[in-house]
Amino acid sequence: MALIRTVAAALRTALAWLLPPLFGLAALVGVWALIAAGSSNLPSPGKTFASAVEVFAHPFYDQGPNDQGIGWNLLKSVGRVAEGFGLAALVGIPLGFLLGRYALLNRAVSPIISLLRPVSPLAWLPIGLAVFQKANPAAIFVIFICSIWPMIINTALGVSSVPQDYLNVARVLRLSEWKVLTRILLPASIPYVLSGAKLALGIAWLAIVASEMLTGGVGIGFWLWDEWNSLNMEHILIAILVIGVVGLLIEHGMTLIAKRYDYRQS
Repeated sequence: MALIRTVAAALRTALAWLLPPLFGLAALVGVWALIAAGSSNLPSPGKTFASAVEVFAHPFYDQGPNDQGIGWNLLKSVGRVAEGFGLAALVGIPLGFLLGRYALLNRAVSPIISLLRPVSPLAWLPIGLAVFQKANPAAIFVIFICSIWPMIINTALGVSSVPQDYLNVARVLRLSEWKVLTRILLPASIPYVLSGAKLALGIAWLAIVASEMLTGGVGIGFWLWDEWNSLNMEHILIAILVIGVVGLLIEHGMTLIAKRYDYRQS
């Protein structure tokens, strides 16, 4: 009897967790179907699903640089995001620590950050193309430049938010700057660093799709734009859904990592 009650409680919990998002997705598909029924250009969910089955049946075919499966295009985009995001982390996080630690340096650099941060990521694309003369490094440069600001700002905020009492104790104990960094500043600011990384990664995924639509080559953004040039609306919708799913997975993964190291929730 106790086992039955336990199973029933687990089922109720699972249904309470699953049903709301399922209803939401069903409503979205329903609205999509209604709009598609009144439009000659927008394919229905059923037609798009049938096309998706064909697309994902051979995601890694390769018939030349301009005709590759969606799997290769997606991997190329993820690779560009990883490179640009990694470079931004290598530069942005240490710079954020310096700005949070030294107020004078913060005052000197803050106007530059305030000036450049609101600039649209795509506005940097011509600069990248002019400097690197190639589409791939230009796209990575766009990812770098749009990812670096959240990491700098959040890291600096985390370091500057460390209670002054901690630093006073470190001064009394005559701890070296390295020990202050590794024993006090770094552990206390990790939640802020990870929050900045989460924001940066989301922005990077948005920017890479847009930049690939302009630069061409291999990538999910280019694949979407190429399908538009072919007027293949089913593939365009498939690309939008794939971009959304990957973005959701990235955000969820970063959220789990941030929660794992967020001492404020313990």
